[in-house]
Amino acid sequence: MKRPFAYITAPWTGTPHQDSEWAIHYCRQVYDAGYTPICPLLFLTLFLNDKVPQEHKDGLDMSRDFLRRSHVLVVCGDTVTEAMKNDIATAERLRITATTLDGILTVKGQGRGCGKK
Repeated sequence: MKRPFAYITAPWTGTPHQDSEWAIHYCRQVYDAGYTPICPLLFLTLFLNDKVPQEHKDGLDMSRDFLRRSHVLVVCGDTVTEAMKNDIATAERLRITATTLDGILTVKGQGRGCGKK
């Protein structure tokens, strides 16, 4: 069965270990709901240095490209940051559905499960 791509956006804290734990949690929830999770935070940070301006820009460009290829934008967490607002606006321009993790889990009959952040 082919799973549609779901792009994960969340209020990342800037603490790599904590952000990775949340990202893994969100990705697992999205996977269990029947999607292929795409979370640039989990893999772009492995080889890009965000402090190098060109690499920061490349990371943003790659993330936008992944969002373009996604079927849905999944908004996770309890707050919406500026970066998340940008993801939501990009999805809206591209006519990509944006929903919350709770929304996907409810639709898939799995109840509430994203946890509070």
